[in-house]
Formats: sequence, structure tokens, C-alpha cells
Amino acid sequence: MMLLGRGLDARDNQTRQIQDAVSNVEKHFGELCQIFAGYVRKTARLRDKADLLVNEIYAYAATETPNLKVGLKNFADEFSRLQDYRQAEVDRLEAKVVEPLKSYGTIVKLKRDDLKATLTAKNREAKQLSQLEKTRQRNPSDRHIIAESELQRASLDATRTTRQLEETIDNFEKQKIKDIKNIFSEFITIEMLFHGKALEIYTAAYQNIQNIDENEDLEVFRSSLYPPDYQSRLDIVRANSKSPLQRTGSLKSSLRTVQISNSMLRKDEEEEEEEDEDEEEEEEEELDATKEVR
Repeated sequence: MMLLGRGLDARDNQTRQIQDAVSNVEKHFGELCQIFAGYVRKTARLRDKADLLVNEIYAYAATETPNLKVGLKNFADEFSRLQDYRQAEVDRLEAKVVEPLKSYGTIVKLKRDDLKATLTAKNREAKQLSQLEKTRQRNPSDRHIIAESELQRASLDATRTTRQLEETIDNFEKQKIKDIKNIFSEFITIEMLFHGKALEIYTAAYQNIQNIDENEDLEVFRSSLYPPDYQSRLDIVRANSKSPLQRTGSLKSSLRTVQISNSMLRKDEEEEEEEDEDEEEEEEEELDATKEVR
């Protein structure tokens, strides 16, 4: 009887550990499933926002100057191509990560059914043991032999279901570890593939933006502000007009020229007057000399 009691206690501890292991998987796998599913949904929403961004870039590019238009359009083409890979990322994460985690809901339910069967057998064994003790105490006759026989059958049944549960939970643990490795390996591989392609596409998109010729587009913009003959007419106006400062300088130069001319004219007149006076003096001297000779 003591041995049977110890056996029951050992199976109780074993069953409790199995229950804890199953409950732990149920809890944490459920949390992982929810979080990964949220991650996939956010990635899908990011793809949707990126599609809106692509459409807006196309619309804006159509209104811009030639080089900027081409650069933005090429950028939008690359960014749109990236969203195709993001969609593939979403589909793969859903199939390779979320669904396997979700399937553990069913797996855990089956393990709980196995646990329930084991507990039922264990309870039946415990009940038979209790009945045997009561029978022995009330009537220590051959009736206890029948009770012992029933107890043995219950113990055999409990032992059998316990062994089945041990095999089941061992396979469950082995499969759980394998699945965790596969799920996280798939997650890492999917993300690496996407981000590797993203780096390649972003590099091309960056180059498209850098290839935009700012100066050429600026010239196109400036040309669009004025009519075609504006510059030639502007050059003519500049050639035929002077600034107020230039006109003031010309006036001062003209006045200076006039002043110099007047000064030179007065000087010439004074010199002519002096010459006339000298000639008159010479004529008077010649006249006086003639009178003296007579």
C-alpha cells in the first residue's frame, strides 16, 4: 500500500510538471502569435502608406521641370518596386511565422485532452485505493481481495495512460523546440531577404535623385518666366540707355569742354589785342622817324 501511495505521488508530480509545461507553451506561444500578427499587420499598413506616397510623387513629378520630373519618376518607380517585395514579406511572414504559431492552439488543446485522460485514470486509481482501505477496515475478509483486484486494474490503467502521456509530452517537447527553431529561422530569413532587396533598391533610388541637374532645371525655370525675345530686347535697351549717374557725368564733361573752349577763345582775343597795340606803336614810331628826316 505504501508503494502504491508513493507511485500515486510520483505520478501526481509528473502530471503537474506536464501541465505546467503545456500551460507555459499555451501562454507564450499565444503572446508570440499575437505580436507577430500585429507586426505583419503594421508591415502591411506601411506598404499601403508607401503606395499612397508613390502616387503623390507621380502626381507632383508631372508638374515639375524636366530633370526633376525624370528624377522623381525614377525614384517613385524604384519605391513602388520595393512595395512588391514588402508584399512578399507580408505573405511569407503570415505563412511561415504566424500560422505555425497559431496552430499551437490546436496542439495545446490535444495535449490537454491527453492530460485529462491521465488525470481521470489517476483519480480512478486513487478512488480504488481509498475503497480498498475502507473495505479492509470494515470487513477484513475476502472482500478486500476483490477490492485489491480492482485497484490493480485501476493502477495498470493509470500506469498505461501515464506512459502514453510521457511519450506524448516528450514528442510535444521535441516538436516544440524544432518548431521554435524553424519559426525564428524563417522570420530572420524573410527579413534578411527583404532588407537586402531594400538596400539594393534604395541605392538605385538615391542615385536617381542625385542625378537631377539643378542648374539645367533652373535655366528652364528662368526661361519660362520671360518671352523668347525678352533678353535680346533687354540688351538693346541697356545699350541705348544710361543711368542717371552716367548722364550727370556726361553733362559735367560737356560743361568742362565748353569752359575750356571759352577760356581759349578769350586768350586768343587778348593775344590779338596785344598784337594790334604793338603794330600801332610800331606804325607811330615809323611815322615819327619819317618826320624827323624831312
